Amino acid sequence: MAEVEAAGSGTETGGGSESGNATGSGSGWRRPHGPLQRYYGPSAAEAAEATPDPADINGPHFDPEVFLTKVRSECRLGELLSREATLGREIRALDSDMQTLLYENYNKFISATDTIRKMKVDFRRMEAEMDDLASNMAAISASSARVSAALQDRHRRGAQLAGVQALLRKLQSLVEVPGRLRRWAAPGADPARALHCYARARAVLRHYRHLPSFRAIEDESHSIMAELAQRLRARLRDDTLDPKELTECVEMLLQLEEPPEELCEEFLSQAGARLEAELAALEAELPPSDPSGTASTPPPASDILDFVDRGSSAFVSNLCLLAASYRSLFEGRPGSGDGRLEAFASTLTTRYFELLERRLALERGLGDTSLLVRALDRFHRRLRALLELLPAAGAEAGAALVARAARERVARYLRALQTFFLGCLGDVRQALAAPRPPGKDGPGLPDLLATLSSSVLGQLKAVLAYVQLFTARDVAFASLPYFKGEFCVEAVREGLVVAFVRWLCRTARGFADSPAERGAPAAPPALLLLLARLCLDYEATTISYILTLTDEQFPPEVGQLFEEGVRRAQSSDSSRRAFSVYSSSRAPGRYAPSYTPSAPMDTHLLSNIQKLFSERIDIFSPVEFNKVSVLTGIIKISLKTLLECVRLRTLGRFGLQQVQVDGHYLQLYLWRFAADERVVQGLLDEVAASAAHRCLDPVPMEHSVVELICERG
Repeated sequence: MAEVEAAGSGTETGGGSESGNATGSGSGWRRPHGPLQRYYGPSAAEAAEATPDPADINGPHFDPEVFLTKVRSECRLGELLSREATLGREIRALDSDMQTLLYENYNKFISATDTIRKMKVDFRRMEAEMDDLASNMAAISASSARVSAALQDRHRRGAQLAGVQALLRKLQSLVEVPGRLRRWAAPGADPARALHCYARARAVLRHYRHLPSFRAIEDESHSIMAELAQRLRARLRDDTLDPKELTECVEMLLQLEEPPEELCEEFLSQAGARLEAELAALEAELPPSDPSGTASTPPPASDILDFVDRGSSAFVSNLCLLAASYRSLFEGRPGSGDGRLEAFASTLTTRYFELLERRLALERGLGDTSLLVRALDRFHRRLRALLELLPAAGAEAGAALVARAARERVARYLRALQTFFLGCLGDVRQALAAPRPPGKDGPGLPDLLATLSSSVLGQLKAVLAYVQLFTARDVAFASLPYFKGEFCVEAVREGLVVAFVRWLCRTARGFADSPAERGAPAAPPALLLLLARLCLDYEATTISYILTLTDEQFPPEVGQLFEEGVRRAQSSDSSRRAFSVYSSSRAPGRYAPSYTPSAPMDTHLLSNIQKLFSERIDIFSPVEFNKVSVLTGIIKISLKTLLECVRLRTLGRFGLQQVQVDGHYLQLYLWRFAADERVVQGLLDEVAASAAHRCLDPVPMEHSVVELICERG
């Protein structure tokens, strides 16, 4: 021990001296920790940053051979000896540090050993406890499996019991089916509930029919429902059934699996009988038809609006309801898709239209036009609802009926205007023939003319206001193309206004052409002068004013969508343009003589010369969004098309004359719709020149003959 202690003491002294020599700061014996650190090597970060040096004795890449070779090559002998002594001291310092570290941590090593031993014991004990716990868990799992199996078995038994109970309830309900059916299917009871009960039980009874008990229940139930079907059949033949009750009755018979073909036939028969009764009630309000027209017809008991309301609310509504019921009952069933419903409805609607037309024929007086318009509007709306269900149920006939009624009212207004004009003429003749007291002058011709003209014009305006009710915005049929355009142009403009003006001219000419009676003229000369002046005024201004007013109040299709637009003022000399077959005057009697090309003159040359002094017409010029511009564009394209068609034809004499008549007729009417009448004149002149150029025998018709043809046409 003394040697060990001496060695230790010597080591400590040497270490302390070395340490003191090395630091000189009295840092103590802990200085040798540096060599320990150098022994164990630098940290990972330092090792990563340091450059590998095999001659570094403290580095991780130290190589003894490289170190010794370096030392022997670089150091002298004295330095080598000094280096050896230094290494020896460092080795002894390291040994001393290791002993100190061992002494300081001895107790800790002993405690750690004891602790590790105890931990091993505890670990073995824990392993034993875990084994016991695993055994217990296995036992618990086995017990849970047994409990789960028991619960599943109990649930299965409960489900089987519930199924048995449900089956028993079903069997009980099946046993009670005949009694329920007998109670609910009795007369005056609830057959719909009986049908519902039978429908639920029928499939089960049929499935188990091979069992005697189920067969007995089914036979009894079938017998009860057969009796119900017989009562429903008898009820189906009841004439007092309304459409809803009829539909319910047929629906229940279909649920009883009655033949659909027979039910379809009976449904239409019963529905037809009821609708026929409603038509008979409407017909009873009408007087019997008189084909000869000699018998006096009493006035109708009610107005046209009441008649249409009764027909719409009774006949049309029930027909719509029955048609919808027929589709819902028999759609897709055999025997129902062969057009029965369409033929059935078409026959009835045709008769209804006949009755309505007979009632409209009784509206012989002018009466209240608004009442007639409302009646036609209501009829059209109801008819449109019917046509949504049955498109083939007289759509064209219904539309034609509305159009005829409107045209008939316009025709009555025309006759009323004629009667009014004749009455005004009678007043004029009476005023002219009335004796005048001496010294007192009667009414002058200008006053009579002004009174006659203003009265007729005012009456015509009033008639247009009445007729305009047919085209009101709230009238359903007024916006339809088949009515609006045709009614405005043909019925009102041509059939009323133009027809009245022509009749007025013929009446005036009739007074002048009537033969004299007993040497005296048929009409007083003053009356003839007055009528002549009236015709001149009509030619100059009134006709143009009336037609413009008519076009504004009854515009054709383009006028419904756009504003009027601006027209160019008429030039004073436009009716006297040379080298034109057609004159631009707007009234008969003022046409320039027709141009007849002379033999040596080339018509093609004349046409080219005329084009040099006329404005160029741009056919496809931009169109503004107003009525005048749109119509002008249509007119230019149409006349240009006519011109190109003429250029592609070779005409004879009669072909040229036909073009001459067509052009004159177009000139009479087209100028009113164009923005500039010179456009119409220029294009018609080109058509005439092209026709003359393409004609093999260019002999035009006399202009008076052309005027006569167009007037009579």
